Amino acid sequence: MKILIPTKLDKAAAATLCAAGYDVVQDDAAPIEELVAANPDAAGLIVRSEKVTAEIIDALPGLKCVIRAGAGYDNIDFVYARTKDIDVMNTPGANSNAVAEEVIAMILAAYRYVVPADNTTRAGEWNKKKYMGKELTHKTVGILGLGNIGRLLVKRLQGFECKVLGYDHFLSKQRALNIGAIPTEIEEIFTESDIISLHVPGGPATRNLINAELIGKMKDGAMLINCSRYGVVDEDAIRAAKAAGKNITYCTDVHPKDTAAMQPSADVADILLPHLGANTREANKNAAMQAARQMIAYFTSGDTSCVINAERPADLHPAQLQLASMLGQLCYRVGECKPIRKIECTFYNNLRAFRKWFTPWILQGAVPGAEKGLMPAAAETSFREHGIVYKAREPKDDKLYDDALTIDIHMEVDGQQIVSSVRGMVVDGTPVVSRIMEFDHLYAALGGNTLILRYTDRPGVVAAIGQALSQAGINIDNIVAPNDHKSGDSLALIKTNMPVSDEQVHDIAKAISAKLAFSISM
Repeated sequence: MKILIPTKLDKAAAATLCAAGYDVVQDDAAPIEELVAANPDAAGLIVRSEKVTAEIIDALPGLKCVIRAGAGYDNIDFVYARTKDIDVMNTPGANSNAVAEEVIAMILAAYRYVVPADNTTRAGEWNKKKYMGKELTHKTVGILGLGNIGRLLVKRLQGFECKVLGYDHFLSKQRALNIGAIPTEIEEIFTESDIISLHVPGGPATRNLINAELIGKMKDGAMLINCSRYGVVDEDAIRAAKAAGKNITYCTDVHPKDTAAMQPSADVADILLPHLGANTREANKNAAMQAARQMIAYFTSGDTSCVINAERPADLHPAQLQLASMLGQLCYRVGECKPIRKIECTFYNNLRAFRKWFTPWILQGAVPGAEKGLMPAAAETSFREHGIVYKAREPKDDKLYDDALTIDIHMEVDGQQIVSSVRGMVVDGTPVVSRIMEFDHLYAALGGNTLILRYTDRPGVVAAIGQALSQAGINIDNIVAPNDHKSGDSLALIKTNMPVSDEQVHDIAKAISAKLAFSISM
């Protein structure tokens, strides 16, 4: 069986595969198109940043598996690969230490003016007084995101006797302390830290997470390092702060595209690197060995635990998976977005046979910023990395709920545990929520824009809500407003023709003295 490696990958992968009896062709000099054309009988393909397009896939009729030696896989047309029954994998975690060490390198380079001092000394200058540096020892370092990279960074900083502040929305305070970081809110990190390092996922949930307000809280002379994803930092806010005279250092290794071009951060970054985070011999070898082991396990024992484009079972309707994601998102919001400790799910009737396939969808719905498109096993690993216990429960009695799904999210507020709970099902192909907390028999469609309000039951509240929405030019498409006699509360689920802004939600909540108020679009 032939394995094609058209990239500059550590030779350990080829050696491991050859030792296992595979025919390996590795060539990083020839374009991937030429190598594929010369080896149309390849059954496996291992790449790094090379683009695996539909044309490449079509040129390999015997291809069964593509592995990206690294975490990201945007360079692979994995959707088209699925149509050809080709499995696509990645090697998550192989480069974590490399990125952690890069952060240390950036800190020391910036503190000791390594780059400008080298350039000017080579030019015959002697700027010893100009380049008076700082020491990393005993500094306060704030880390946003205590995943694999963040945790390794904490360990690397211990030798410098730093005070480490850590923020991770999903990590319990005790677990953060066990790692070696003092659990701290984001605002406090920006107020107290000498150095702030970002290790959070990209995407809409973290877009411009580091905004003008947070940047304004930074200490004079503080440093901000972004080795996570481009877009997490509002670089216009950095630009404006520096123009206004704020003394801050900004180091970044992430860009809109990994390509030769004038990068948008060039005028604002004090240290600018070409995405070198994973670019070490050791990380390359780790990824190579992991890719080789996964390829062997795939062909010898059918191991698909790292496949990112697996096809769902034919009997599982896509709307059921969409339901899981929507219920997870809704349940998280009902719990007012507090830190998650445990998620328990109950699958009724026919859904019980497919419950493992729901794990990635519940993850991406309930956990903001979580990676999408994971296989069930990888999603379970992601839950553990976020410090969340995930459990699929057996129903006590599934006769009443048809093919329903219940999600309970256990959250922590000031050391106290609270539970947010929802149940839903698919009706005529549409995901609906049937229960939110103690409010049952809702049967409200989950798609579109929904305003959710909990308040003390009394006459005139629904009319007041309708009037407020009308004044804002927002039309009500549908409304469900049951009350609970035991608590004396009502819950209004109001479908609107457009999103209700946070400001509008705040004003309505204040007017009716709401106990819970939020707007959600799905």
